[in-house]
Amino acid sequence: MDEQAVRDRAQSLCDALVAGDIGLATEDFSKELRQNLGEVLSLLPLPSTGATIDSLEHGGPSYNVILRLVGETDEVLVQTRWKERDGRPTVIEASHLSKTPAVPQDDSAAGEEEGESTAT
Repeated sequence: MDEQAVRDRAQSLCDALVAGDIGLATEDFSKELRQNLGEVLSLLPLPSTGATIDSLEHGGPSYNVILRLVGETDEVLVQTRWKERDGRPTVIEASHLSKTPAVPQDDSAAGEEEGESTAT
């Protein structure tokens, strides 16, 4: 299991969450996480309007991936820990790091045109 494989699977998880496909999003969850799926899903803003990989770090036999998930009312950082199981990257832990109110999206790009920038 290498960093690119973990990144690819984490990006697939993000894409599935935004698409609303919980089955696909949980495809790489460990058996233990699937047995407690309600608890894990409660960490996530559903429906998600955006999902990105905030960071990916290798630590010992696992990778820690922080996902930035945006819902209709809040933005959440969730730390996932990935290990190789049955020859593929698998999420073995998920924990809530932070939750902030989502920044309302303005349909006009006026702020950016005036030189304002937004930080993520």
